Amino acid sequence: MTDNNSPGMVELTAPGANPLQKFFRQPKLYITLPSKGRWYPAGSLETTENGELAVFAMTAKDELTLKTPDALINGAATVEIIQSCVPSILNAWVMPSIDVDALLIAIRIATYGPTMDVEVTAPNTTQANNFQMDLRQVLETVGVEEFVEDVPTTTPGLHVKIRPVTYKEYTSAALQTFEEERMFRIVNDGDLEQERKLELFGETFTKIRDLTVGMISNSIVSITVDDIEVTNRVHITDFIDNADKSVFTDITKHIEAEKTKHAVKPLKVFATEEQLELGAPKEFEVPIVFDQSTFFA
Repeated sequence: MTDNNSPGMVELTAPGANPLQKFFRQPKLYITLPSKGRWYPAGSLETTENGELAVFAMTAKDELTLKTPDALINGAATVEIIQSCVPSILNAWVMPSIDVDALLIAIRIATYGPTMDVEVTAPNTTQANNFQMDLRQVLETVGVEEFVEDVPTTTPGLHVKIRPVTYKEYTSAALQTFEEERMFRIVNDGDLEQERKLELFGETFTKIRDLTVGMISNSIVSITVDDIEVTNRVHITDFIDNADKSVFTDITKHIEAEKTKHAVKPLKVFATEEQLELGAPKEFEVPIVFDQSTFFA
């Protein structure tokens, strides 16, 4: 045993071990995933006995990743940060989307602490005030409700079971939004000839339609009819392409309802005396936006 305070002495360590390892980051908190670890493909999640996953603070490399615009748009930055700060998640692309918000909040708490300053403009006013939000309270509300797999359909004898979309599928939907915005820009572009506008509009519309239908189809785990359970992806896709519109509507409504149910609820804020004098309501809601460029700033 060597005296670390003695000049010129070298601390003995195991062969190949990094003597700085004791200064490596340690878990700051533990969380239970809203999905409870379900729907993760084999090899994408290391489970624990109590279901809690360790969350580490971001590294300097992680923060630099958030400054890469392309990585933010296509979701790669979020995937890298989650896999870095929650090592039990081995492949964040395939994680259920209902886990994403909880993980981002936990990583934010582990890195910067439990509070976050938010600029709030009260309704009916133009005055902005800073509001300190306790992210621990927000985290406690995420994943409280169970994800309902069974779709209540209006078609007798038809039973549909769904799953949450993966983060990869969720990102594809976000990119779809960019396509929609592009479509509107095309239509409003006065420099293009009408024929070219219609051509580009048709191409974009087809792409958006296929993405939307494909996302719904991919969310379906099984369809049971006459005691026959169908899980074949080709058969399910064929069914969605040819089923009555009411069936598609039932499935879409249920998916949207589950999405809304598992979204982070807005915060309730009480107006200040000054805001009340300016016409603000006594109590109003503030949405929590998970824009990585500001949420982790």
